[in-house]
Amino acid sequence: MQIGEKLKRLRLKNQLTLEELANRCEVTKGFLSQVERNLTSPSIATLADILEALGTTLGAFFSEEKDEKIVFGTGDFFENHQEAFDIFYIVPNAQKNTMEPIRLELKKGGCSQQVEPFEGEVFGYVLAGRITLHYGEKTFIVKKGQTFYFKCDCPHFLSNEWESTAKVLWVSTPPSF
Repeated sequence: MQIGEKLKRLRLKNQLTLEELANRCEVTKGFLSQVERNLTSPSIATLADILEALGTTLGAFFSEEKDEKIVFGTGDFFENHQEAFDIFYIVPNAQKNTMEPIRLELKKGGCSQQVEPFEGEVFGYVLAGRITLHYGEKTFIVKKGQTFYFKCDCPHFLSNEWESTAKVLWVSTPPSF
């Protein structure tokens, strides 16, 4: 870990100049500059003072944050094959997030599981084929290129009565699959 580089990022994030930070932690601007360029190292006590002026602690500063993965490929997907449909979890471990995107493939004559009402919302985008959206007592035919969005205040599911497999991008919040 490059302490100086990390300190500089934290200083800039807090929108402080070298002089402002030096004044807050009672060190010279030149010393702080050398620390940021990894030319010298502060004592533990001085580092603690610098970090306090930056609004953090030694523990938080040295905790190694794992880089959060942002881009995913097919190698990251998890598949769950059912008789009438397949689910592709396209963001690994999304159940821990606020929303869960999946790709749902409904085979000819297939339907998804009925989801009972819950406090949440669903967005869908038909990527291929067409589906019937069953929302409470209502049904809607949704074709390739069309989207749907609803609050999950009544039972809902998808079905495919057509010849080809339908593919749907399904995003729910909170995660429901």
